[in-house]
Amino acid sequence: MAVAKVIELSSSSSKSVEDAVQSGLRKAAETVKNIQGAWVNEIKVQTRADGTIEEWRVNMRVTFVVE
Repeated sequence: MAVAKVIELSSSSSKSVEDAVQSGLRKAAETVKNIQGAWVNEIKVQTRADGTIEEWRVNMRVTFVVE
């Protein structure tokens, strides 16, 4: 029987949503083993005064198997 745990993370990137997710997962993988997947449950943007996107921000839930 496997037991899984879910943690919630926030991450950001000036490039893209995908980069924000990837950088969050990479950082989590430095200390968390057996990451199985992630659910992005919120996407936000920080904008400049002219309306262009300055930064993408994501909140996600990351699932990993407990040893």
